[in-house]
Amino acid sequence: MHDPIALAVPFFFVLIGLELAWAKKRGARVYRFNDAVTDLSCGITSQIVLLAWAATQLAIYAWLYERARLVTIAPAWIAWIVAFVGVDFLYYWWHRLSHEVNVLWAAHVVHHQSEDYNLAVALRQSAITSWTALPFYLPLALLGVPPLVFAVAHALSTLYQFWIHTELVGKVRGPLDRILNLPSHHRVHHAINEPYLDKNYGATLIVWDRLFGTYAEEHEKPVYGITKPLGSFNPMWAQIHYWFELAAMARAARRPLDKLKVWIASPAWKPEGYVLAPIPTVERRRKYDPPASRGVVRYVGLQYVVVSAVTFCLMMWHAALATSALVLGGAAVLGALFAFGGLLEGRRWAVYVEGARLALGAAAVVVWLRG
Repeated sequence: MHDPIALAVPFFFVLIGLELAWAKKRGARVYRFNDAVTDLSCGITSQIVLLAWAATQLAIYAWLYERARLVTIAPAWIAWIVAFVGVDFLYYWWHRLSHEVNVLWAAHVVHHQSEDYNLAVALRQSAITSWTALPFYLPLALLGVPPLVFAVAHALSTLYQFWIHTELVGKVRGPLDRILNLPSHHRVHHAINEPYLDKNYGATLIVWDRLFGTYAEEHEKPVYGITKPLGSFNPMWAQIHYWFELAAMARAARRPLDKLKVWIASPAWKPEGYVLAPIPTVERRRKYDPPASRGVVRYVGLQYVVVSAVTFCLMMWHAALATSALVLGGAAVLGALFAFGGLLEGRRWAVYVEGARLALGAAAVVVWLRG
């Protein structure tokens, strides 16, 4: 069975195109090329890396289901209900703790770095959040939810969350607003305005936030991003930057216990001895937006079509590829994403990285043809 996320990739791009057209018709600017490219690059990075261990993660779940489940759910429709409610409930707690515990936030922060809010942001994901989330979902295996049912329920939850990343859908009044997670709810979650911090963690349902006191209504205009701006279009740095920040805090901490506490404390906590650089207030925030020439934008745009197509093929048919072709192709894609970020920032090294990734891509094609 093909991964539902892989099958949905063409629809993601179609919907992004429709959002762009709708925004243009309304006279709104919801996309910046450089930021959107970085969003997509983070998402592609996570999918390329996930090729190496997605099967392992499902195998862990399946092993626990086969060896340690407490009950066998019958009839099958009950398993689907348990899976839907269970995935949504456990996602809420994984998501909430990913904002409250530094080692989890270090992975999840990638999804919040964009200073825009659009459908491309939905695809901005960390390469390791699937591992941080897995332990939260394992109780479903113990409760007898079959692996295939869990995998489909989880994929559908992920797909639902795509459409709520938009500014173009206003508030929805009525019963749906009290039950479902809607764009206005999720805009609050992505905002750094003081009243909005650490609110609205839901996936498909918003009822858990209302029940556990983490719900906030959208009132003032959201300002997006993270409290300490990333200031980079490098998708690789986006994946690891907070780990370096945690390491710096641990080194600076004066008390030995604080050196350990850094990793499990809240992101809001800072150890004694750590000097935090000045951070602009929400009112004075300026989006990171270094200029790039039209030539660079056109080149990156054209190359991105190719890289996206290659990524889709790797996601769909990686099991049929020789390991050498898969590794070379994956490395070429990751090299391209690294180079594109550098080109958009005007980094001199980016040209050399781009040359190297083109060579890797050519090598991957040769290996694949020799098959």
